[in-house]
Amino acid sequence: MTWTSPEPPVDGPAPDTGEIRPILQGYLNHHRLTLLRICAGLDVEQLALRPVPPSSLSLLGLVRHMTKVERTWLRIRAAGEDVAPLFTIADEDFDDLDPTSAPQAITDLSAEWAKCDDAVKDLSLDHCVEVRGREVSLASIYVHLIEEWARHDGHADIIRQTIDGVTGR
Repeated sequence: MTWTSPEPPVDGPAPDTGEIRPILQGYLNHHRLTLLRICAGLDVEQLALRPVPPSSLSLLGLVRHMTKVERTWLRIRAAGEDVAPLFTIADEDFDDLDPTSAPQAITDLSAEWAKCDDAVKDLSLDHCVEVRGREVSLASIYVHLIEEWARHDGHADIIRQTIDGVTGR
């Protein structure tokens, strides 16, 4: 049997009122699951396709990239955890693709979310860290991540549509 990317759990709507942290977390979780919905049903070869030349974007590359982004912003920068970066060469997350790594990449992405959420759960949204010479709050990091997820989910939509015509996942 050929492996295909599984359907993610169904997510409910993010709250629109109340405390800001659950709102931010809800939108972050929604965008996280959107990428998995876009990947669902595709096999390892399809996930590694780069169907929009000259771009090197692939769904597998986006999964790897967002795993790196979450770890970097939430665990390494915000929480100050001493964990290794996932990729050390620029664009390695996009360029060094092995289609057979797709099942593990999907699993790693979900596992990283849990580790990231745990790493920052006790930090205040006002918690600040220095990033490239600027003070950045955890609240700002959440907004940045939501923006990055939304942008890459849009890329993923286009990639998926070029692979098999599926849209609106």
